[in-house]
Amino acid sequence: MRKVLFIFGQLTDADVTRLASIGRRERSPKGTVLIKEGVPVETLYILLDGELVVTQGNRTLARLSAGEVVGEMSFIDARPPSATVSASTDAVLYSVTKRTLQRELEENVALAARFYKAIATFLSDRIRKATATASGLDANAADELDDSVLDSVDRAGVRFDDFGKQLLDTRHSRV
Repeated sequence: MRKVLFIFGQLTDADVTRLASIGRRERSPKGTVLIKEGVPVETLYILLDGELVVTQGNRTLARLSAGEVVGEMSFIDARPPSATVSASTDAVLYSVTKRTLQRELEENVALAARFYKAIATFLSDRIRKATATASGLDANAADELDDSVLDSVDRAGVRFDDFGKQLLDTRHSRV
């Protein structure tokens, strides 16, 4: 849930409603590969329900639960992904194509500023955690949220719930 808290904590309610309107809700059966290592990514996903697994070769790097975002790194730098992401259970996801999201961000500069700040914030957090872990620092200390993020966590959680409800509208669903 950590990534979505960073993103939805930076966005406004109107931003979240707009994102819901440009993407769709979809179901992915267990075993579905969403992102394949080395293959360009055309979609950004937010996991609404279920579990995803991130692998590199035969090695499991992470298990992701509701609120996690995948495809964001390739969205930002346009490089092929360095890992594979697949559904380890039946999953429900929000998906938006890279082209659609880019067009929306180009047309809505304020949304773009908040969106990119949110991505930068959680990527910075990820690097700090990785650095702390590699340095042998206290893992709990590295996992603490920044004060600026803590201020918006409650609102971010409410926005995420509202986002999921907005996506239940059948116009945005592919099930």
